[in-house]
Amino acid sequence: MRLINKRYKKKTQTMDKEQAFETMVREHRTTIYTVCYMFSNDPDEVSDLFQEVLANLWKGMDRFEGRSDIKTWIYRVSLNTCISIDRKKKRRRTVPLSMSVNLFEAGDEDSRQAEMLRKRIAKLGPFDRAIILLWLENMSYDEIGAVVGITAKNVSVRLYRIKEQLKRMSS
Repeated sequence: MRLINKRYKKKTQTMDKEQAFETMVREHRTTIYTVCYMFSNDPDEVSDLFQEVLANLWKGMDRFEGRSDIKTWIYRVSLNTCISIDRKKKRRRTVPLSMSVNLFEAGDEDSRQAEMLRKRIAKLGPFDRAIILLWLENMSYDEIGAVVGITAKNVSVRLYRIKEQLKRMSS
């Protein structure tokens, strides 16, 4: 993993900060978008979250030392940003202007199951939501632990409990 980070640092070292940032965002925009999407299904709100994450990545880019994988760092910044905004949003009551389009209006069974899972995951707390999101992204327990700041063993235990909780929920 250190070799990957050294290669990334070396690759972006010859670029100016803006070019390196553009490259990083281009290579990892799906990761950022996935995290943002887990905190909202409103396209405008997801876009706002995405912009906030980009702002925080830009601010923290100079502090990235390459001790962890760049993707782990991006996940961590994305999650922390979305969790922070989610907490602020819960303190402030808002009324949606319109709900005219349902992105999940598909007739097939897979779409219905995906929507049911999304609704259940949305009911979880931010920390559990982050863990299950990373697991659904096929990250290893070690990688998940590095992103959220717990041990791989703790990830294993929490994932088991989260899965059991999701099974017991009704949409």
